[in-house]
Order: sequence, then C-alpha cells, then structure tokens
Amino acid sequence: MGFFRNIGTTLEMIKWEHSVFALPFALCGAMLAAHGIPSGRQLLWIIVAMVSARSAAMAFNRWVDARIDAANPRTKMRAIPAGLLTSNFVLVFTLIAAAIFFVAASQLNALSLMLSPIVLVVLLGYSLTKRFTRWSHVVLGFALGMAPAGAWIAVRGSLDPRILLLTAAVTFWTAGFDVLYSCQDYEHDVSAGLHSIPRYLGIANALIVARVFHLLMLTMLALFIYAFQLGGIGIAGLVTVAALIFYEHTLVKPNDLSKLNAAFFTMNGVIAILFFVFVATKVLLTH
Repeated sequence: MGFFRNIGTTLEMIKWEHSVFALPFALCGAMLAAHGIPSGRQLLWIIVAMVSARSAAMAFNRWVDARIDAANPRTKMRAIPAGLLTSNFVLVFTLIAAAIFFVAASQLNALSLMLSPIVLVVLLGYSLTKRFTRWSHVVLGFALGMAPAGAWIAVRGSLDPRILLLTAAVTFWTAGFDVLYSCQDYEHDVSAGLHSIPRYLGIANALIVARVFHLLMLTMLALFIYAFQLGGIGIAGLVTVAALIFYEHTLVKPNDLSKLNAAFFTMNGVIAILFFVFVATKVLLTH
C-alpha cells in the first residue's frame, strides 16, 4: 500500500494532468511536420518524451525548492515539506524521468538525441532562475515553448524556422499566465528575497505585463497562421484563443485573486486543446 500511496503522491506532486498545457502545441508541431498524422511510433515517443521531460522538471522543482516551499503558506503542504515524500525519493524520481526522456529522444532521431541534454538543462534550470532574475516567467515560457519545435524535429530530423513562431507564441502565453499565477506569492517573494515581476512592479502592474505578454502571444500566433497558410480555420482558432485570453484576464483583478486557479488551470488547458483542434482540422483537411 505504501508503494501505491507514493505513486499517487508523486503524480499529485508533478501535476501530471497539467501536461495538457504544452502537449497540444507539441502535437501541432508534429502534425504540421508530418503533413498529417505522424506514425504511431513517432507519436508514442513524442508523448513519452513530453511527459517524462515535464515530470523530471516538476520533480526537480519540488526537490530544489523544498525549503522555499516549506516557508510559503501556499506551498507548505507540498509533498516534501509535508513529509509525504523524502527528498531522496524525489531526486531518484527526477533521475529516472530524465533517463526515460533520453531514451525517448534516442528512439526518434539523431538530432533529437543531440539536443536532449540542452532541453533538459533549460527545463531543470528554470527552477533556479527565480533566485536571481525577475524574468524567470519568460524562462518557464521558453521551457514550454520548445515543445512544438521539438516535436517538429522529432518528425523531420531538422528544423523549419517557421515553427519558431509557435515557440514564441507559447513562450509569451506561458510567461503571461505564470505572471498571473505568481501574483498570489507576492508577499512571500518580497519577504524571502525571491525574484518575480509582481515583486518588483506590484500586482496591478504585473497584471498589465501579463496582458502585454498575451498580446505578443496573439501576434506570434497570427504570424504563425500566416506562415503556414492555415487560412480561415487558423484565423477562427486565433479569434477563439483571443476571446478566451480576454475572459481569463477578466477573472483576475489586483484586489481579487480568488478566481486565479480557474484562470490558470481551466482556461489555459482549454486554450491549448482548442487551438490544437483548429490546427489539426486544417492539416487533415489540407493533406
């Protein structure tokens, strides 16, 4: 029973269900690269690579931030500070997930394997950035933004610069919602000396920065749709995403963060899935 309890706690720790944020964008890249549906083998290893890389990153974050989490009222009940998992267990889990990621990359192609250590450095390195830069939100954004480019490489074994427009879009999208999410840690970041945009600019101004990031996201999506000639279906996807982003920002106010979880988790998951549906529809109808 203890083993299964640890597994359940580990899945909760890494928030495995939040893989929905980046995975749909990775699948966009894979389908565009394949001009349709990639092979079953490619899809399998892309998904394994995505889930294992994200699991390694999340576990490493919990391991390296254990003391910080213990001092933060919002995070003190996370697995390590709450005593549900040991630091050694989480570190071993991180190493196993990283090993699985390398295996998945090796099963795709030579370039995927060659780039996999760099990818892992970015994913794990993000957890350290809030110790020295307020722009850690953008680093997290790039960590997720690598997904569509990585999936393209997984299918083609090369990189088309056009897919980097989707990388930029995901980067700004993630950075924007991470700024929103970090507003709830404003007081702790100030007292602990951690770096974030809300800490330096205040919550009201941080919300403005998040809006700017999301406007940049929509701009990059528009350029991406033009570059890949996704036509009316792509434009419909852009309009849908823009409407959801606008709604997301109506949920969060400087003096009321009570709906932040709805904005962060629910809306962003919906945005990622719906945009993938539009792109996949266009690719399948075209090819």
